[in-house]
Amino acid sequence: MGYACPVCETPQSDAEHLANHLAFTAMLGDDDHEAWLDDHAPGWSEDGEDELAARIEEFAKEVEFPQVFEDTTHDHGHGDEPQAGDLFEDELERANERGRGSRASGRGGAGAPALDAEAQGILQEAQEMTEEMLDDDGEDDEE
Repeated sequence: MGYACPVCETPQSDAEHLANHLAFTAMLGDDDHEAWLDDHAPGWSEDGEDELAARIEEFAKEVEFPQVFEDTTHDHGHGDEPQAGDLFEDELERANERGRGSRASGRGGAGAPALDAEAQGILQEAQEMTEEMLDDDGEDDEE
């Protein structure tokens, strides 16, 4: 069992993941998630993952959440399957399309100023390094 986000109904595996989803989505500039947290968990931005999870769990609806662990899957790749983190990337892309988020012009999420050229370059390099690392991990799994 898992929990559905009380704002967008995105399923999460447990209360900690739900707390992270709500907080990260709010910090990326989603007003609905931020307003829900402000109403149901005042001071949420000062809480750690465990504290926030304990505060929001009572408000979340339990839903089925299929759990698949890497050691229980077949030893072959599925190039068309989503990768870990894809859901977060989708949320970031939606935030950017609405003029929010770290890549949006004007201001970034949570009231932060837009990234300057140097910061954007650093962010791009970090993203490329992460993708390379994930690609290398995938190659190791095939051996």
